[in-house]
Amino acid sequence: MCAAWRLYKRGFEDFVVLEMEPRAGGNSRWGENEVSAFPWAAHYVPLPGKEMTLARELMEDIGVLRNGLWDERYLCHSPQERLYLHGRWQEGLEPEVGVSRRDRDEFRRFYERMDQMAASGEFRIPVETGRIQREDLDRVTMAEWLRSNGFLSPYLHWLADYSCRDDYGSSVGATSAWAGIHYFASRREQGEKGPLTWPEGNGWIVRRLLDRVGERLRTGIFVHQVEQDAQGVRARAGEEEFRAEWLIFAAPTYLGSYLMKDTPRFEGQYSPWLTANLTLERWPEEKGVPSCWDNIIYKSPALGYVVATHQSLRTHVPKTVWTYYWALAEHEPAAGRRLLLERDWNWWTEAILRDLEKAHPDIRQCVSRVDLMRFGHAMVRPSPGFLFREQRRQWLKPARRVVFANSDLSGISIFEEAQWRGVRAAEQVLRWIG
Repeated sequence: MCAAWRLYKRGFEDFVVLEMEPRAGGNSRWGENEVSAFPWAAHYVPLPGKEMTLARELMEDIGVLRNGLWDERYLCHSPQERLYLHGRWQEGLEPEVGVSRRDRDEFRRFYERMDQMAASGEFRIPVETGRIQREDLDRVTMAEWLRSNGFLSPYLHWLADYSCRDDYGSSVGATSAWAGIHYFASRREQGEKGPLTWPEGNGWIVRRLLDRVGERLRTGIFVHQVEQDAQGVRARAGEEEFRAEWLIFAAPTYLGSYLMKDTPRFEGQYSPWLTANLTLERWPEEKGVPSCWDNIIYKSPALGYVVATHQSLRTHVPKTVWTYYWALAEHEPAAGRRLLLERDWNWWTEAILRDLEKAHPDIRQCVSRVDLMRFGHAMVRPSPGFLFREQRRQWLKPARRVVFANSDLSGISIFEEAQWRGVRAAEQVLRWIG
């Protein structure tokens, strides 16, 4: 969608977007019911710093940033986040209740180290705009790096593990230290507060993009073969065939070898996820800090939930929708996908409610509906060695008339990387067309 946005904004309209699903959005898809719209995947965008000119250009174009000021309707309302720890809710995600002085000293020393990493200029968003050179950090896991640098606090290890599962779908013991550090260091210099969020999450952005390029979109088109010849590219979808001079391949890159002959296999690993949207007829009883936008349970196998109605300006919201995220990071990707397929709605719903009961004992009396979505290949895992692998860099080059544009090429699947890859691919094609 961002590639299409760039083509259209540059005045080029001779293109079509082919989408397999009935609705565009991918990892920014959304749903809605009688209570609220809600996200199925990505649900926020950190405020783009002033150096992130491309992301800010889009935000200006869709009315989120006006004359240098952020529209307050889309800035996450307070309170923003809380953690359920030792029997009650606390504000913020950094553990505080029951944390020793030694733990606090480790947190302080860790953040000082992240400030140093941020100042190096290596850990930037998008990734390719940084001075990437610390290959040694990509050879070890984030867990190994923490231990070798004297960071032993179980609370700090939990926060690092939660962060890796949240952004990468992989555990602290399976994530490259480079990527783990990037999570913390890449936004340390950001002065403005955020994030940006909407009831339907990043689906709100997709809706604004559809307003601009929606007439170029064809949904329900399952492309199963791509061929190149002297005249250009042919994309086959059932009985239909689309011919073009150039093709931007924005689907997950690993699919390339299935659709195109003589295409090497992309060696990235992809994390499986489960997302649930729970409709609540009433709010559960709680102890400690009241409900926030983002709500995490300490040492939960899942990632907690966000409240879809949090941005509502109504003084009383009797019903709500919680979007619950579960990255199956404790499993190897293939095993996680098998588990997603083998377990049915009843099994997953029971597991979710048992997890939520730790913080909300009366949750079963509040929930009236549970909707589930399984993502077999939700996002690429930045496993040790992947980011600096030459094979990844080879995919950054065009394959004759095909340009690859998925965020998995960055090794980090976040909004800014997806936008940058799409726009970069569009600009490459425009240069070739002239």
